[in-house]
Amino acid sequence: MASIGAMPDGKRMSFDAMAGPDLDPAVYKTLLKSTKAIPWKIDWATMRFAYIGPQIEALLGWKQDSWISVEDWATRIHPDDRDYVVNFCVAQSQAGVDHEADYRALTPDGGYVWIRDVVHVERNADGGVDSLIGFMFDISERKKTEQELLQLQRDLEAMSFEDGLTRIANRRMFDNHLESEFGSAAKSGQPLSMIMLDIDHFKQFNDRYGHLQGDDCLRRVAAGLKSLATRPRDIVARYGGEEFVLLLPDTDAAAALDYARRCVAELAELQIPHESSSCGEFITASLGVGTVVPSEDMSAVGFTEQVDQMLYAAKRGGRNRIEAGS
Repeated sequence: MASIGAMPDGKRMSFDAMAGPDLDPAVYKTLLKSTKAIPWKIDWATMRFAYIGPQIEALLGWKQDSWISVEDWATRIHPDDRDYVVNFCVAQSQAGVDHEADYRALTPDGGYVWIRDVVHVERNADGGVDSLIGFMFDISERKKTEQELLQLQRDLEAMSFEDGLTRIANRRMFDNHLESEFGSAAKSGQPLSMIMLDIDHFKQFNDRYGHLQGDDCLRRVAAGLKSLATRPRDIVARYGGEEFVLLLPDTDAAAALDYARRCVAELAELQIPHESSSCGEFITASLGVGTVVPSEDMSAVGFTEQVDQMLYAAKRGGRNRIEAGS
């Protein structure tokens, strides 16, 4: 009978005992080596380890003979995982259900290793639980890959709400924030303001200076506008083309008009030449401003349309001006 190591009480356990009557011990040994699994067995009546593979020390740093009972297993689970894993495994074992659990196993130096425990419930002749036989797998690399994929997903989600050219919020993010802030304003009774800004004669700018200079112009304008929106809930977004929008929660009409004037001043300070403009030698913009305290018969879309009408009123009125609605 081939021995696979000493148990904590000094006795020996065979491959036959671990593998069971239907599995050739030689095949079992080969499986262990090829999968790098760490086998273990717990006696249900005593809740003590009947066996745990010697590889456990290389993996976790705990000596093989230190694994005496399930208490040793439980205390070596990361505190953040312990309660769930222990409760889950005990409940499944009591029900006689094979199961598996992923958790962080602690090492003596305070680190941890991601483990997957695969557990088989052995029953006695009466149908009760006799023992638990399982395998521990090191899944640290898998977890690392999962975390990297999760971070990549988060990055992609962030990018989906960011304008690729200007690196400010895009139309999608603006629409989401508008719905949220409109609902909040309706509940709180606080004013919500919006500023729409369109760069004057931008097509002529691109025609004269080229699209690369046009892109640079948009980036500089975006950065300038973003510097004005300093409160956590303020948002500056590229609404489309050369059009930008500022959403200003808890901002009344007077404050919104002041914001718009600061936008005009910010563009003037940029001093981006625009020799093809009829509005001046530098980049200018037309702005529409609106403020609302939402009521039941109003919608976020309707509010946006009102501000958009203010913007076009500014453009029809000669551009390079602010048109504000009540």
